[in-house]
Amino acid sequence: AATSYGQLGRMTQFKEKGERREFVSAALFNYPILMAGDILLYQADAVPIGDDQRQHLELARDIADRFNSRFGQTFKVPEGIYPEVGARIMDLQEPTDKMGKTDSSEQGTVLILDPPEVVRKKFKTAVTDSGTDVRYDPDEKPGVSNLIEIMAVATGRSIPDVEGQFDGQGYGALKEAVAESVVEVFGPIQERYRALRSDEVELRRLLAVGAEKAREASAPTLEAMYDRMGFVRP
Repeated sequence: AATSYGQLGRMTQFKEKGERREFVSAALFNYPILMAGDILLYQADAVPIGDDQRQHLELARDIADRFNSRFGQTFKVPEGIYPEVGARIMDLQEPTDKMGKTDSSEQGTVLILDPPEVVRKKFKTAVTDSGTDVRYDPDEKPGVSNLIEIMAVATGRSIPDVEGQFDGQGYGALKEAVAESVVEVFGPIQERYRALRSDEVELRRLLAVGAEKAREASAPTLEAMYDRMGFVRP
């Protein structure tokens, strides 16, 4: 455990966020360990994640390897599944920084529950790059490239296909189309969210059912951990 926590201090996300904030909570430091617990306790074979979670998954893999080596085969060592497109979505106002809930700008972060008019406004004011050509080049045109990638993910199309659609049209048409594609993706999710939130009793029942299923699924692994580590139950 001490070695694992030593690794945390060297993690890119923790170091970068720690440098930006006056106060760094224990939650930020402990998050990768909690993520590892969620993965390993349920014996996950594969974990679909973004590129920014790569180090966190490697920590989970290291913990699994070390535990298995010391106490016998207990955990599966999970593989990461990273999307070919959209593995790291960038802030709309700071396209060289990752979009996130904590350190990103409010106008540069698109939330799943944002109303359509808010989504459209955020994309309309998205920072682009010099020139007018719609071209995917993350180094030279990070703002436009981010928009192209978002639309590719939202529509399931390839990056070259999106580039071709806006050849010669300029940034305004691209921003509008990206906004509409995101609004369309969010629509069914928001509708389902509102349906669940409208019935508090049913929502709590579903949460309780899910919690019980989670306990049942994790119980065998937890028991094996206790037995192999020599924990004495009260």
